[in-house]
Amino acid sequence: MGEGGRGVEAARNAPAPSLRDWLDHLAARGLLAVARPGVALRFGLAAIAKRLDGIKATLFPSPDGHAMPVVSGLVSNRAWIADAMGVTEREMLRRFLHAAQNPLPWREVAAAPVQERIEREVDLGALLPLPTHNEHDSGPYITAGLLIARNPASGVQNVAIHRLQLGGKRRLGALLLPRHTNLFFEAAEAAGQALPVAIVIGVDPLTLLASQAIVPVDHDELEIAGALHGRPLEVVKCVTSEVRVPAAAEIVLEGRLLPDLREPEGPFGEFPQYYGERADRHVIEIDAVTMRADALFHTIVGGGLEHLLLGAIPREASLLAHLQRSFPGVRDVHLSRGGTCRYHLHVQLRKRNEGEAKNVILGAFAGHYDIKQVIVVDEDVDIHDPTEVEWAVATRSQADRDLVIIADAQGSKLDPSARGGVGAKLGIDATIPLDAPKMRFTRIRVPGEAEVALDRVIDPAPGGDWRKALGR
Repeated sequence: MGEGGRGVEAARNAPAPSLRDWLDHLAARGLLAVARPGVALRFGLAAIAKRLDGIKATLFPSPDGHAMPVVSGLVSNRAWIADAMGVTEREMLRRFLHAAQNPLPWREVAAAPVQERIEREVDLGALLPLPTHNEHDSGPYITAGLLIARNPASGVQNVAIHRLQLGGKRRLGALLLPRHTNLFFEAAEAAGQALPVAIVIGVDPLTLLASQAIVPVDHDELEIAGALHGRPLEVVKCVTSEVRVPAAAEIVLEGRLLPDLREPEGPFGEFPQYYGERADRHVIEIDAVTMRADALFHTIVGGGLEHLLLGAIPREASLLAHLQRSFPGVRDVHLSRGGTCRYHLHVQLRKRNEGEAKNVILGAFAGHYDIKQVIVVDEDVDIHDPTEVEWAVATRSQADRDLVIIADAQGSKLDPSARGGVGAKLGIDATIPLDAPKMRFTRIRVPGEAEVALDRVIDPAPGGDWRKALGR
């Protein structure tokens, strides 16, 4: 069976077709914490979720007395995301890439749990338990909402996560970066029309992850979600528009991006661990809210691990495929946590030619404009271990011959050290020269260190009485 077949089979073993199934899965493994009722929506909820970041997901019953529970931290650990896919961490990027390259068209259903309750008299602040996360956030935000819009020209959908600030009973301020949602909106606005959108809150981890896939325009990420699940995703038509949304979701806000209108939005705590600035942004008017009768609200703490990893893993998969097209010796890639899972890329390379590592560096910069620093290392270096990568830089590179610096290149607008998104790129070739004498770069190793069974050779009794141990 080929790699694609193995990937689909693994997806059939994925444990979570819905958010509720994922909560059951986490709880069964001791990975779900339940807070006491009444935690404050302003800072209190985020404080607890952040303390448990990557350790446990958290369920908040009755936050601030609100009838709707809140969940957070659902995919704040790389191992959990691999588990949700039904694969190992080592297989995760290739599994995601296979799904992105082999999408499954969704299947429409007539009735869905997410439309058990329909509200047309909308007051978002009353309907939803909207948290405020970071100290200087400008107010409550929806941070885990999948914004789905249709291309006005083709009708094909796009799925993305945008930060959404509460701006009134029916209004949300939205940060739209220059990507597909904004492209669709500009086409609608040029025609003097609003763009119908749906904001989906509370989906399974694979649909959440698929929303962050880096694919060309007119590739519906809900089809990638279906491929990750190994079966078509069930969707339902919105009650006020032609947009299709996941049938098993918890909540859907149906509305329109309004033309020729911008209102102040921000600041908001972002992935670089700084605040995105306040500026005039796009505005969404909500026309209806549909939800399960006992809906759960999912929030992602700005700048937390859930935020970082959701962006990192799809980017890693895309960058791996991009690099391997030109450099088959590339074995793995990793966007480091210290680089905010966006800016610093570590590349593991089986080098065959001198100069190849520098070409890989240049290729990585072309792979995504957010990439600010690339370190290329040999196969024996664990790129997921920052100490290993730093060791390779310390012992296998010299600044006068192994640095690549590119000035005035496009970067991230959220990088506070850049000038309007323009900054420098740094590459480091930390690979061993092919003609180096063998012993110069032979790593020290104690034979049998990895294989020794400590429980067989170490006395389990508490230490300290060394004289007794020596029979004295």
